[in-house]
Amino acid sequence: MTSRGDLSAVMIIATPALAEQFLEFCVGTTDTWLAGNCLSAENSVPAVAAVGLMAYTCWMIFVICASVGIGATAVVARQIGAGNWKDAELATEQAISLGVILSVITTVVLWFLADDYVAAMQLEDRAYELALQYLYILIPSIPGFMLIAVTTACLHGAGDTVTGLIVMTIVNVLNIAISAALAIGIGPIPTLGWSGIAIGTAVSHVIGGILLLAILFQGRAHLKVEWRGMWPDPVRMRRLLRVGLPGGINDAIVLSAHLWYLGIINSLGTTQAAAHGLAIRLESPGFLSAWAFAVAASSLTGQHLGANNPARAKRATYVSLSICFAMLSAYSLIIIFGGNWLTGVFLGFPEEGSRAFDTSEAVLRILWIMAVCLPFYSVFSVLSGSLRGAGDTTWPLLITFIGFIGVRMPFTYWMVWEHCELPLVGIEVTGLGWGLTGAWIAMLLDNIVRMLLICVRYWDGTWTRIEV
Repeated sequence: MTSRGDLSAVMIIATPALAEQFLEFCVGTTDTWLAGNCLSAENSVPAVAAVGLMAYTCWMIFVICASVGIGATAVVARQIGAGNWKDAELATEQAISLGVILSVITTVVLWFLADDYVAAMQLEDRAYELALQYLYILIPSIPGFMLIAVTTACLHGAGDTVTGLIVMTIVNVLNIAISAALAIGIGPIPTLGWSGIAIGTAVSHVIGGILLLAILFQGRAHLKVEWRGMWPDPVRMRRLLRVGLPGGINDAIVLSAHLWYLGIINSLGTTQAAAHGLAIRLESPGFLSAWAFAVAASSLTGQHLGANNPARAKRATYVSLSICFAMLSAYSLIIIFGGNWLTGVFLGFPEEGSRAFDTSEAVLRILWIMAVCLPFYSVFSVLSGSLRGAGDTTWPLLITFIGFIGVRMPFTYWMVWEHCELPLVGIEVTGLGWGLTGAWIAMLLDNIVRMLLICVRYWDGTWTRIEV
């Protein structure tokens, strides 16, 4: 990639990553559409609310492996840029080993804490039951999610986003086919309804993880792993964690704050919880696109720094940022003008007076906030990706902490309820009582603050001198 032009290099990495994320979006979209259109009227809104929580849960599984993935991307990219192919392979093998260890621990812990976890998210009655049922089906597939997260991170560090695209295409097709067949019941296939949706998601990701591991055993993008290289090496694992742990903690803080934030929204009732989950689903093409260009910025920054060319690392980041900002701004316009129709597709164009119609109305009230938020998010995401590729993962962590804990959560408490008691300090305050709309305004303020802070850090230029 260091021998190509900046635009060419960015698009070679970002385009397959963008397509890969679109396919991942389709996986979640399939679950949401099936929940809103193929279940009984009594279960459709609770199921959409449960799908929203399960989307966060899948994200949580990937976040647990983020420390390994972020470290692997930075280390592999730096070694590839320097031409140290064998060290890149060793880093990949140790990343997979570390990911497997984490996946086993996560599977056991989450199995015993599943009930407490769903209860803490404050879903009500039927939505709670559906979420717990889905989670117990999903938990055994955690190693598959982990393999996808770690292997794609290593391949991204090597500049290969095509392999992940191919595998996610297979995952997507399998998810749609299995989930739809089991949810609806086709021919001799039994009608499992909600359970069928969960089975499709779990099975497709396990197959995806196995395929990616098999591909790396055959060799891809200068990376070919062997079983003997996966025997735990404390020195190499510490290096991966030293680089990736701040980024993993960053993602863990983001996830924890999102779950905290989600718990507040779920306390508003099943209709508001379903509206929030559907709004996140509508927003996801935007933040998944931002992630694709963050991957490009991260990979190219690491490779150019490995080749001792920080000026080109900056140019690659600015190219990634320009394209991403333009794309998310365009998608914001689609949200503003087409949000009503998109919401109707997911909820089956409900009749006025129904619970699904109330959910649709709640979504439409927050679409303008979503549209304003996405361009700010594009700047934060791409610059954070570039800093991670350079090995500067501590400052994005601090900025995330400031944004979520210092801005989003206090404003959420103040704007959502008419009266509330602030956690930790125990101070009672009079709020605005804006409900779900207030929660999304708080999210917008958080994104603006984090964007400004990440710009200051990037323009400071300290990231060009960090050793990994």
